[in-house]
Amino acid sequence: MRQDMLIPKIGVVTDIRIDTPDVKTFRVVGLDGKKVFDHMPGQCAMLSIPGVGEGMFSITSSPTNTEFMEFSIKKCGCLTSWLHMMEVGQQVTIRGPYGKCFPVETELKGKNLLFIAGGIGLAPLRSVINYCRDKKENYGSLHIIYGSRSMDDLVDYKEILDEWQQDENVRVDLTIDRPQEGWDGHVGFVPNYVQELQPDLDRTVLMCGPPIMIKFTLDGLKQLGFQEEQVYTTMELRMKCGIGKCGRCNIGDKYVCKDGPVFRFDELSELPNEY
Repeated sequence: MRQDMLIPKIGVVTDIRIDTPDVKTFRVVGLDGKKVFDHMPGQCAMLSIPGVGEGMFSITSSPTNTEFMEFSIKKCGCLTSWLHMMEVGQQVTIRGPYGKCFPVETELKGKNLLFIAGGIGLAPLRSVINYCRDKKENYGSLHIIYGSRSMDDLVDYKEILDEWQQDENVRVDLTIDRPQEGWDGHVGFVPNYVQELQPDLDRTVLMCGPPIMIKFTLDGLKQLGFQEEQVYTTMELRMKCGIGKCGRCNIGDKYVCKDGPVFRFDELSELPNEY
């Protein structure tokens, strides 16, 4: 592990976007106005407010963006509540990058890709989606299936409408859990919607969302004919220290922060059922 990954750097919040009632996206640069460090899709960074705490968050901007990094953060605890109170111009400390990335330069290259996300689970996949869009000559077509509790809880909704749905190489299918006034799209849970759509079996799947969604979606994919070797997920929510010292992310003989957070499902099936 590089020594500079352990040393916090000061980051400045230059933009805050309100995505949903409980999710904000923070744009961060260094004190010099440049990107703090390079990363690959699926990697994470440790954000900290001194005196409050620190936490591991997915870097949701694409590595192809060389000017800044972004983090989409759901308000769900002490640190995230403090982050949600921040204003443009305030500072945080940041260190990283941590973890194994999605294999965009190896196994995913040249493949048709299927992204399945639920709720805030779209955030870690956004980095991969935009990376593949920016390097479209290296990948096949992209199919995105994304669902949330309501229309108001769809993360990156404006980007989905204005950019992803306008990309001829990208297909986007959206769903919400229950009917809502003003929504004329699909209504239903993500696992059922995936089975309804019957995506092409030649696609490699990248999936992120609540554990219960992942469980039932994976079962549905298997019923459709997908193999566990075709499906990847990320487990960064189990990460704590990021360097394999605290033991919080240990599952069997794996440390999520060092061996993941990106795993293929055939790798996870060999581990104890703890997640």
